[in-house]
Amino acid sequence: MGATMPEELVTTASQRAFFAQPPSPDLLVHSDRGGQYSGNACRALLHQYGAVRSQSRRGECDDNALPGTTQAESHWPRLKTEVLELRERAIFADLADVQASIAEYVGYL
Repeated sequence: MGATMPEELVTTASQRAFFAQPPSPDLLVHSDRGGQYSGNACRALLHQYGAVRSQSRRGECDDNALPGTTQAESHWPRLKTEVLELRERAIFADLADVQASIAEYVGYL
């Protein structure tokens, strides 16, 4: 998690995930068309691990929907709501405070 979303943020998170749980052959990685997902470093990393890129069509956010469910992005509003419910105040002091709150929440799951 960061204040911005550069390609390095995506590649670092992906590398950590691949280290923790080596991907199965032909892992399918869904994303939108953001530059951080379609940049050279991200493409190279996915290729290195044999992952298949799957990007939504321009303007078609439903392309990222999980089959038989609502959009995958529907997870984010729930996470935000539940993280805020765990706090005494719905205000974060800084990025480090947000990161600690998300880490605590994910550990809770």
